[in-house]
Amino acid sequence: MDDMPIKVAVVEDDDEVRAGMQSILKRAPECRCVVACGSAEEALERIPPLSPHVVLMDINLPRMNGVNCVRQLARLIPKTQIIMLTVYDDTDSIFNSLAAGAGGYLLKPVRATELLAAIKNVTAGGAPMTSNIARKVVQSFKRTVPTGVETENLSAREQTVLDYLAKGYSYKEAAEAMQISYSTVHTHIERIYQKLHVRSRAQAVAKYLRV
Repeated sequence: MDDMPIKVAVVEDDDEVRAGMQSILKRAPECRCVVACGSAEEALERIPPLSPHVVLMDINLPRMNGVNCVRQLARLIPKTQIIMLTVYDDTDSIFNSLAAGAGGYLLKPVRATELLAAIKNVTAGGAPMTSNIARKVVQSFKRTVPTGVETENLSAREQTVLDYLAKGYSYKEAAEAMQISYSTVHTHIERIYQKLHVRSRAQAVAKYLRV
């Protein structure tokens, strides 16, 4: 994000946890907490006008849950990256979140260093995930044969790129593995997004795994 601080919004109904995340962000010069909300309804009202770079989202919220909130925020502010912070590590919660538009998934409790690293990672095009969550994604990938109509429209090269992303490779690592340039990978990714009608890496992977 150059020299500008990363604008972060927090959505968490637990007062103590929410205050803790605000405290972490306040101590990090590279970040700035622009708003902290206690419910999905408050988040949908207050966050879009601020256009933060990153939203930290809990799943278990009162009334509307975090996954539905992500789905609406992704439509309202598509350039904003959303990281789920939750105690839920079941496959349904993970893939529902990714399919809704989340770009990362971390399990609570999250250390300050892990949280700040995830914020930087997601703004740089990564998909930060707690290690055991990443393993579940990879395991689901191994079990799944993507045969959906939309993924069949991908070229062999695009399928390979998405294959690497689903396995957790960064764009740079995928480029090195395929022995092509980073810009070529980026071009393939843009075409993948268009063909799959998605806006993020996580959504592309989720659709590829036929969520």
